[in-house]
Amino acid sequence: MQHTTLIAGCGDVGTTLGLQLQQQGHKVFGLRRNINQLPQGIQGISADLTQLAGLKSKLAELHSCDFLLFCCAANQHTEAGYRAAYLEGFSNLLQALPIRPKHIFFTSSTAVYHQNDHDWVDEESPCNPTGFNGKIMLEAEQQVQNLDTPATVVRFSGIYGPGRNHLLHRVQRGDTAPAEPPLFSNRIHRDDCAGVLLHLINRVIQGKVVDNCYLASDDQPSTLHEVTHWLAAEMKTPLRSETLSRRTGSKRCNNSRLKTSGYQFIYPNYRDGYLKLLSEQ
Repeated sequence: MQHTTLIAGCGDVGTTLGLQLQQQGHKVFGLRRNINQLPQGIQGISADLTQLAGLKSKLAELHSCDFLLFCCAANQHTEAGYRAAYLEGFSNLLQALPIRPKHIFFTSSTAVYHQNDHDWVDEESPCNPTGFNGKIMLEAEQQVQNLDTPATVVRFSGIYGPGRNHLLHRVQRGDTAPAEPPLFSNRIHRDDCAGVLLHLINRVIQGKVVDNCYLASDDQPSTLHEVTHWLAAEMKTPLRSETLSRRTGSKRCNNSRLKTSGYQFIYPNYRDGYLKLLSEQ
């Protein structure tokens, strides 16, 4: 039986996932403003999530939707930008769809956590974010989970991978993070983001239990000092400065629920992932 999957906000992660789903036999639609860069195998739908009338017109012929993947990213790192993407955009999409999906996956962020004392967090940890991004993401999660449609929130930590080279560029400039105060960071490779979503979709297809929330981060939370100094050694970059990050949080993400479900990480730690990136440069 062929499954139909709609990936809304079909960017880097969505495209990687869409190609894997297509190889499994899914009929995959990728919704984004500009569909020119979508590869063969993903049928593009050019639409703006903030424009309800346009969405309804573009989605009118979609008569089957087994899985909806909402992988949208805000155009602007502002409160208005986040509300437009994650709250209004998602609401518009559900109103525009002529048929309700059988299962919804909503990609969220570890910004929903407020912990900043190196604590371990998981899916059951309290979430009292102070920043607008965390507050809006948490509100969006609640919007999704209050639906009468089966839905799963996946909270990704810091995504890195091809084209996401901010930390590499920083270290290439000779700038690393100091040892004190320690700032724990959490990350997940782009390929594992797609892998996690594919794994959970396949669990639904197989009739297995899928929880309403997963924390998706690799096995090894590490301080930015450790990561940046390791990268500097690998790249043989002379150290010129140590700069305190402006990040406000320091927490460690526990991925036990995800791993208990059977997911095996492609890049279980930052060394494996960054060595792959460095080999491709």
